[in-house]
Amino acid sequence: MLNPTPAEKLCDRNGHPYFLWDVEMTLDAFRLQLVDPDPDVRAHAIGKLMRQARPDDALTLLSLAQIRGDWDRVRPYLGHRRDFWTWLLPELERRAR
Repeated sequence: MLNPTPAEKLCDRNGHPYFLWDVEMTLDAFRLQLVDPDPDVRAHAIGKLMRQARPDDALTLLSLAQIRGDWDRVRPYLGHRRDFWTWLLPELERRAR
C-alpha cells in the first residue's frame, strides 16, 4: 500500500515539487520529461525522481512498466539509491502478480 505525499505538500506555492530541490521546474514540466520521446531525457528524469523522491511518490508518478522499460538507462542515474531500487522492483512485481 502506497502512502504518497499529500498533493498540497508535494509542491510549493510555485508548483515546484520537493524532490526537484536542485532545479527550477514545475511538476507539470517534470511530468513531460518522464514521458519524453528521447530515451536519454526520460531516463535522466526517471532516475532523478527515483533518487530524490520518496519511493511512494516515485511510484505514484511512474508505473512499474515505465521503470522496467527504461531500467538499463535509468540505473546509472540512481546513485546511492541503486541497491534499494534493485531490491524493491522484483518485490513490487511479485506483489503485483
